[in-house]
Amino acid sequence: MLMRTDPFRELDRLSLQLTGPGTWTRPSTMAMDAYREGDAYVVVFDLPGVSADAIDIDVERNMLTVRAERRPAARADDVKMELSERPLGVFSRQIMLADTLDTEGIEADYEAGVLTLRIPVAERAKPRKITVGGAAAKKEISG
Repeated sequence: MLMRTDPFRELDRLSLQLTGPGTWTRPSTMAMDAYREGDAYVVVFDLPGVSADAIDIDVERNMLTVRAERRPAARADDVKMELSERPLGVFSRQIMLADTLDTEGIEADYEAGVLTLRIPVAERAKPRKITVGGAAAKKEISG
């Protein structure tokens, strides 16, 4: 038998029991990190136990939506669950992207339960050097 001592986990479990698992109309949130790496923004989502075909990524205008569904594992009929803390159901996260990002060039990788999105910075938003030109001939005003 497994024993737990973390009171916050118990509160999380109780709130999940009250609200139920996430559904397509009322999904649960998923943990994420976001950071800039060179000329791209990287967004990383934790999706352990989710198969790659259960992940849906959409971009509409500047709104990035990631949805995933964790389905229950198939078990034999004689299995008696002792402890169930891993949430099932639908998870979703929406992120408003800046106009300076190239939504056409988003790359997605999924490995070991971690979804990584790389969103390149648009060329127009990258820093560039502007040269200052001088006057070809100076004119003198006399009065």
